[in-house]
Amino acid sequence: MSTESKSQRAYRVLRERIDDGTYVPGFRLVLASIASELDMSVVPVREAIRRLEAEGLVTFERNVGAQVALIQETEYLYTMQTLALVEGSATALAAPAISAEQIARARAINETMRQTLADFEPHRFTELNLEFHSVLFESCPNPHILDLVHRGWNRMRVLRDSSFSFVPGRAHESVAEHEQILALIEAGAPAIEVELCARAHRTATLDAVLARQSPRHDSPDRHHQTRGTDAA
Repeated sequence: MSTESKSQRAYRVLRERIDDGTYVPGFRLVLASIASELDMSVVPVREAIRRLEAEGLVTFERNVGAQVALIQETEYLYTMQTLALVEGSATALAAPAISAEQIARARAINETMRQTLADFEPHRFTELNLEFHSVLFESCPNPHILDLVHRGWNRMRVLRDSSFSFVPGRAHESVAEHEQILALIEAGAPAIEVELCARAHRTATLDAVLARQSPRHDSPDRHHQTRGTDAA
């Protein structure tokens, strides 16, 4: 009966944690901490991380170290661009039907998000983020647009992405932007203002993630693509 080597064990554990979302995109893989947890030296952990890097699941950045890669980055780009468009539209169409009770509920969720910033946990924040936006777009009267919004969020789950783990600083800005959207809806702002505000909110996160990537990913063409869906 073959015995699993330490390197194989380290690889298996790390791969499982990446696959199940325990280690989200952008999560730093600190060799010493992982080695201590697995009760082994850093050598087999380093070998496991190199294997994961060869598979494209881990990236290595100077002065940062190893971290979980943003899986399927191009798919993430297209999904976020599409979600910005359809969610912005759904929110604008839903706005006239959003009640004071729904506004209060969304604001309470946003306050919970604000409170989590002190002890930040990306997955929890992302769950609350979906809950917040759901309050605003679920009243959309166009079932086709609403279906596209749901598909976009589901695709994000498939990508195992939590943007806020990759750019945690965006969480503070996101909470503030949520209040801006709520204020527009409360004031009965024109649909186009609500739509552009919601769209800009989504693309701001996308731009932050792309800016976090290595320079080789930040081509002028791709930057133009993200700005193409942004609102001034």
